[in-house]
Amino acid sequence: MGSWRRTHFSAEIVPEMDGQEVVVFGWVQDLRDLGGIKFLVLRDKEGTLQVTLPKKKVSEDVVKKFEMLRRESVVAVKGVVKAMPQAPRGVEVIPNEMRILSLAETPLPLDTTGRVKAELDTRLDARVLDLRTPESQAIFRMQHVVLRAIREFFYDRGFVEVITPKILATATEGGAQLFPVAYFEKTAFLAQSPQLYKEVLTSAFEKVFEIGSFFRAEESNTTYHLSEFVSVDVEVAFATAEDVMKLLEDLLVEVVSSVKKLCKKELEVLNYDLPDLSKPFRRFTYTEVLEILKEHGIFIKWGEDLPTIANRKLGELYPEPYFITEWPTELKPFYIMPMEDDPKKCYAFDLNWGWLELASGGTRIHKKDLLIERIKAQGLSVEGFKEHLMTFDYGMPPHAGWGLGLNRLMLVLTGRKNIREVVLFPRDRYRLKP
Repeated sequence: MGSWRRTHFSAEIVPEMDGQEVVVFGWVQDLRDLGGIKFLVLRDKEGTLQVTLPKKKVSEDVVKKFEMLRRESVVAVKGVVKAMPQAPRGVEVIPNEMRILSLAETPLPLDTTGRVKAELDTRLDARVLDLRTPESQAIFRMQHVVLRAIREFFYDRGFVEVITPKILATATEGGAQLFPVAYFEKTAFLAQSPQLYKEVLTSAFEKVFEIGSFFRAEESNTTYHLSEFVSVDVEVAFATAEDVMKLLEDLLVEVVSSVKKLCKKELEVLNYDLPDLSKPFRRFTYTEVLEILKEHGIFIKWGEDLPTIANRKLGELYPEPYFITEWPTELKPFYIMPMEDDPKKCYAFDLNWGWLELASGGTRIHKKDLLIERIKAQGLSVEGFKEHLMTFDYGMPPHAGWGLGLNRLMLVLTGRKNIREVVLFPRDRYRLKP
């Protein structure tokens, strides 16, 4: 770089700057040599810019450096802006000087222009290059907007953002989908969710949320399961399942509104028309869902979970977000409150968008005796929850909450087909690198 400093990003260079000298930095996205005139497409974080080298107007040194270049090399260009109607965006830069800051190797494992499509495994193996393609750029710029919208939503409503431990002493939520880790002389586990921590934090801050990475040893090799995923978690004191369902509705409507307003370019790149959402979302009880499925030839015994075939049928019937409520108590975690008039059911809900489950939550148990009863009923060790149960002796408020899968949300917001496309460096049963 030497003494050079960038004066403009590519998108800031417009025809009205005709005759002005600029310095731009970026990557070589494309090269074309037509003999008497050469073209370099420079890409930076804001877009692309055409750099044009007419044989009679540029120095031999600039031409020599152009001939050394390969796609994805990093360059600095100092030159003069020229309004040119035939050029992309009606503007180009004629270089006076060029510096090669980093020369890329060839051949590249994939085409960063996006013109030549690559298989997903090839893209993930060369992920850093894949993240430079227009589609990947659009996905993760959208994710940035989504994360900002989520945080602003909760900040505006008086929530406190928290960070909970990811290394746990015991498998506090039960289940076998746990990753053990060597922790000095002990074995610990990677957290599946912040559930128990966020519950007790309602007794200190009342309204909390966390956006964090969590881990599940999913043996499923599907298009929507990951071993490491990002969850948006919420817990609210003095609230019920219905209260936090409305909160979740409000959040999704606001996120979709923000994306449609701020990500028009990205949605165009992805060729995806994101629908508007309206409240309230449809609500079905678990029992009503079984009846709907029965009418369409899918028979599920009451008390069984919904298989993928059932969710896909529901997605065909109801392509936009909807809630499933009043689940069988035995299908849900021990901390979900059973219904007083029918303990076989509980105050739990799932939120599906189409066929895909995005979130689950409910009213929690805040009474210690009932919580111990439910722990025993699910065959878990009360001793394993000793520290958690102790907090219920200090005044635990009624509370409710949910967890929303950010990666699954991005899947439906972008219209992609595989969750690995919307994760920077995905981790699943078979992928541990890059």
